[in-house]
Amino acid sequence: MLHFSIEQVVWQEVPGEVSLAYTITGCTLGCKGCHSTETWDASQGTLLTDDYFEQRLNQYRGLISCVLFLGGEWHSTELQRKLKLARRHGLRTCLYTGLDDIDPKLKAELTYLKTGRWLPERGGLDSLTTNQRLVDLRTGQTLNHRFIR
Repeated sequence: MLHFSIEQVVWQEVPGEVSLAYTITGCTLGCKGCHSTETWDASQGTLLTDDYFEQRLNQYRGLISCVLFLGGEWHSTELQRKLKLARRHGLRTCLYTGLDDIDPKLKAELTYLKTGRWLPERGGLDSLTTNQRLVDLRTGQTLNHRFIR
């Protein structure tokens, strides 16, 4: 079951996109310095049903260009279904994961993929020393440069 703790419209996480973002609960990585430790408990959050998700996509039609999932790859089948639904609505899709790679079936439904554990000493996407990468899967281009000021 896919549960989310936060639902919000964001502009910074995927360059050039206005994204409806869901922070998914149940992450098992436990990265030191994680800014979302409250999401580690899988029993927390609101169930993200297909009906609710489709209602939100309809509500934001014309206002968003992308759907972003912050985690959720541990529910690959359910997440894949949500990504397909978003794509049927003409939206681009993104996943932020702490893993280095994900299931190819899940990747096939994504426009963008951010990979890499949070390592405080290396920094995030806005750091030149980060281990994390945000990639446009359509072109293979790494977009990290879009975060550095």
